Amino acid sequence: MLAELLVSGLLALNPFATPAPRVPFVAAPLTSLEPCRIYGTIYLERDPRRRGFCFGVIYEEPEEGFADVMVFAEDNKLFADKPGLWYFTEARDFADYVLFVSNQRGMADFSVHYTKVRSFAGCRKQ
Repeated sequence: MLAELLVSGLLALNPFATPAPRVPFVAAPLTSLEPCRIYGTIYLERDPRRRGFCFGVIYEEPEEGFADVMVFAEDNKLFADKPGLWYFTEARDFADYVLFVSNQRGMADFSVHYTKVRSFAGCRKQ
């Protein structure tokens, strides 16, 4: 019985196996959010407690010239099929994208400006 205890202890410690090499923790860079790929049904979250559950962070730009995306609010979600054409929904669960609206421009992934003309909607050329 003592021999079985020693053998099981030896197997638990496993002195013959080489330890796994230590890999330093390196934070992987986050992939950048491409605002030109966002279209469809959008839900705008304004509660800062739910920011971690959002796809991205936007800033509502008051000036047209500084916005990354010109957004036209569609009345029918079937017509929101190109970048910049967004259908806003009140139901978070039915949205294609949930975006958090920040009041600080530096904390946002991209900025949007709302337009009343459908043909102006889209991404800004960079």
